[in-house]
Amino acid sequence: MTTHLPTSSIDAVTAGLASVGYIASRQIATAVYLAEKIEKPILVEGPAGVGKTELAKALAAWRGLRMIRMQCYEGLDEAKALYEWKYAKQLLYTQILKDKLGEVLGGAETLAGALDRLHDFGDVFFSKEFVEPRPLLQALEQPNGCVLLVDEIDKSDAEFESLLLEILSDYQVSIPELGTIRAVVKPLVLLTSNGERDLSDALKRRCLHLHIGFPEQKLEERIVESRVPGASETLRRQLVGFINQVRALDLKKLPSVSETIDWARVLVLLQSTELDHETVKDTLNVLLKYEADIETATPQVAGFVAKAGRAGTFG
Repeated sequence: MTTHLPTSSIDAVTAGLASVGYIASRQIATAVYLAEKIEKPILVEGPAGVGKTELAKALAAWRGLRMIRMQCYEGLDEAKALYEWKYAKQLLYTQILKDKLGEVLGGAETLAGALDRLHDFGDVFFSKEFVEPRPLLQALEQPNGCVLLVDEIDKSDAEFESLLLEILSDYQVSIPELGTIRAVVKPLVLLTSNGERDLSDALKRRCLHLHIGFPEQKLEERIVESRVPGASETLRRQLVGFINQVRALDLKKLPSVSETIDWARVLVLLQSTELDHETVKDTLNVLLKYEADIETATPQVAGFVAKAGRAGTFG
């Protein structure tokens, strides 16, 4: 017996994301729907510029939640990701204690009694009041929940993933001096990866997997329509058709959706209603980011424009 997902709910996700300007494929909407229902993080993989980070921003905007972003990088550690102590505040309180030492120890008849009183103050210095929360801890403490974006997890060290496992499994974290801190409301977690290194099986097991690649022609046209409303229907068809041909070339960096949007904005700014050879050559640097890629694509421009023009006219 085949079990079908509730179409109306997935359609509601699609419509909700579209209401804040994010045009989602069926696959994306399904992953978001499931993540919210079974309370699992989403590991979003795919090339740069296809909308992975934008998905988290759109989810936060649609749900009316705060988005907390943790940008990963090599050397990221617990102090930057989870928490650190407010050392300046601890130092200030230590100075105050030093100035008031007589009052604190007043009445202590033995050395043991004096040490006990100082020990009580030592515990105060490692209380919640002296903790500086970083993104992971901030996400657990949001009273209304949040969207937690762990961006470019593949850029962090493999050891950093172990910090995430407890949070991704149980939405809690253990701090030796404070004990276990549990999420007030479980955050919706998205991790993004550009595939720079393989992620651990333990991390992947805790997540739903979503791959966002380059969109199909019609979907990319809808994205351009949403983000660049000034682009004519003919121009949208032609520029997306042209870009799809460029993506078939052997380039160092294929143009992403973000470049598609930027190029559409440039063409509208230049008052283009359809592609032409000269305008494409003049603006190819908006689409391609390496000179070697521009040199590879330039000889193909005339043919690509002609083919895109035919598709745009009869599409």
